[in-house]
Amino acid sequence: MIISQLGYYSLIFGLLTSIFIFFNSSVQLKKNNPIISDKITGLIGFQFFFVFISFISLIYSFVISDFSNETVYNNSHTTKPLFYKITGTWGNHEGSLLLWLLVLSGVLLGFIFKSKNEPSNYRLLTTLLHQIIVIGFFVFVLKTSNPFNEIFPVQTEGLGLNPILQDPALGIHPPILYLGYVGTSIIFSAALASMISNYLNKSWAKNIKFWILFSWIFLTGGILLGSVWAYYELGWGGFWFWDPVENVSLMPWLSLTALLHCIVTLEKRELFKKWTIVLCIITFALSMVGTFLVRSGILNSVHTFANDPSRGIYILTFLLVLVLLSFVIFVIYENKNFTQESEIFTLSKETAVLINNWFILYFLSVVLIGTIYPIFLDVILDEQISVGPPFYNKLILPFLIPFVLFMSIGPSMKWIKTNFKIGAKSFLVIIFTLILSSFTVYFVGEKNIFILLLFIGFFYLLLKSLDQLREKTKNFAQIFSHTGFSLLLISILLNSFSSKEIIKNIQVGESFTLKNEKIIFKKIAIEKEKNYESIVGFFEILDDKNTIINLQPEIRIYDEPEMATSEASIKTTLFKDRFITINIIKDQNFFNVRYQHKPFMIWIWISTLIIMLGGMFAIFRKNKEVNI
Repeated sequence: MIISQLGYYSLIFGLLTSIFIFFNSSVQLKKNNPIISDKITGLIGFQFFFVFISFISLIYSFVISDFSNETVYNNSHTTKPLFYKITGTWGNHEGSLLLWLLVLSGVLLGFIFKSKNEPSNYRLLTTLLHQIIVIGFFVFVLKTSNPFNEIFPVQTEGLGLNPILQDPALGIHPPILYLGYVGTSIIFSAALASMISNYLNKSWAKNIKFWILFSWIFLTGGILLGSVWAYYELGWGGFWFWDPVENVSLMPWLSLTALLHCIVTLEKRELFKKWTIVLCIITFALSMVGTFLVRSGILNSVHTFANDPSRGIYILTFLLVLVLLSFVIFVIYENKNFTQESEIFTLSKETAVLINNWFILYFLSVVLIGTIYPIFLDVILDEQISVGPPFYNKLILPFLIPFVLFMSIGPSMKWIKTNFKIGAKSFLVIIFTLILSSFTVYFVGEKNIFILLLFIGFFYLLLKSLDQLREKTKNFAQIFSHTGFSLLLISILLNSFSSKEIIKNIQVGESFTLKNEKIIFKKIAIEKEKNYESIVGFFEILDDKNTIINLQPEIRIYDEPEMATSEASIKTTLFKDRFITINIIKDQNFFNVRYQHKPFMIWIWISTLIIMLGGMFAIFRKNKEVNI
């Protein structure tokens, strides 16, 4: 109980510190001091310290099973392993918001130290604007989502953690994803500050590029980890399901990708100033939209944390205030910052960037409509519709072909003006692309010309990206990112067209076949763990060479809370995953068995890591041009 009180009062002191930072920054701006004072820097450090103490207090409350704390009572149990007691701290609405607040205060502290050489007014304005966001979240946590509420009488046991969340991925997926989300807040604040202080130039672009890359890398990693987690935990056997909360993580990632290309152009040519600021605002707004959808209970998803409309109203109102503030600043300082830009030639790197940004924003719009429109119909008109893969595939896939074409030729273009000549090397790349694509289409058994065009586009991007390794000045950031993206698209296509699945209701001792494989249900066994009982199915897979592959899917039955989960067993090779799950059929001695061949799954994960590696090359490439 004492620890919970320590955590609560630390939050109070953190809020007071934030208010002091806000007013002190305002005073410093009025005085027009040439440097940001040590006092403000110290206060920012104290702000982070208080939130950190609060977060540690909550973790400790979970570890010792302090059921006088309502958050601990609702989301923990004495039988839960220590790892899940710790990670369960942010596996709920209140704890996850506290983690959000910790990251929010941390990125400002990082910005202050990273921007020491930037103009004082710009740094103070960024601090001032960012404190509006921080104070808003402090109030949100304390007013609607206090993680230190007490209950009386004190219970001897808690309600437990959702079994789906009792996975090692809970330890790393949310924190990494939050670093990506929350990183957009400093981008937003810095963008508005650059307008007010008339610092929207190459130097600003170079400074803020770090934080754009920071958010982009972590958001990419968070999406990857979430995809892998869903793949093996939920038993669906896929990597992406267009779940609304998956979509709300994808949207700011798309916006960040467009912004990253714009900021490089701004750094090199001082172009797209207005476009860059707009993208900074959009990216942050999309992150807040994701927060609203997850926290309001308006979504029916495995990812949602809460079902409280009052919380959703607060976030929505706060978002509208921030967007209105950004709009006012944009209008007031538009003439001051957005002078006539240099001419953009028909064939140039700038034009390629702009066109690809249009494509990215189109993809973002499709995802936004597909996510928001069903919610709008449900809430406003009480009508329900389902938006799934066919919707997204029909609207996105056709435009991927010209998109990857510009991705392929963009890096070869020059700034200002490009004179294209198709040499022998380029001709060979085209010929090899056609041969490779035709062979692949034949291999997967597809005779659709559209599928052939998709493969041509994706393979051409891959080969053009790899061809850049021959250049004397190698841009590894761009090479790795584009190579990873092309491999990702190719792997997804191959996975989509070559996946096989069979679902059978069988008893122990029976078997079935899929392609040239025989699947034998050998036996079941009951295993007792600390916080659940497991029904393990033992399967033997015999391929056409009589090689024995053992798979052991599980059904886990949890007591606190009472819930059963299906745990997949996966055998991963370089080119194919064997994926199997089992479920009990009530009142029968049969088990429902789902067995799948999932080609090139590992390449989906590898390609995403390669994309992230490209971002890491860019973030550590100091004082050098980063092309796109």
